[in-house]
Amino acid sequence: MKASAKNRRTAPRKSVGGLHIKNLSVVDHFELVAKRALLVDASSSGLMVQINRKDLEPKELRQNLTLQALVGHNVMFEIDEMELEIDGKITRTKMIGKGIYEVAIDFTEGAPEYWRECLVDLLPDKENQK
Repeated sequence: MKASAKNRRTAPRKSVGGLHIKNLSVVDHFELVAKRALLVDASSSGLMVQINRKDLEPKELRQNLTLQALVGHNVMFEIDEMELEIDGKITRTKMIGKGIYEVAIDFTEGAPEYWRECLVDLLPDKENQK
């Protein structure tokens, strides 16, 4: 069943000042996908991270122009500055140029909404971070 625009989750997005992500891994088979990434955008429904091609761990991913093979996989990672481990599901990927990929990660269904909203509030605004 295709979701209509009415049924899609929409939440206000917050530009985040590039917090460091480490050890982005696929949970299903415990495979490291990226050693590092940057958290650039957040909402109560999920996070947007940017991954540099050189930080991709599997050689097969570095050789591809797309990370489409990761869509639908459950992942876990740590926000380095917060020492916080988060899990979620990759919902879409996109190459934005110069070897940089955007990866959208939705929070898992088990993450309470109030927790997700509090996390977004705690993340630093890009504008206020200098």
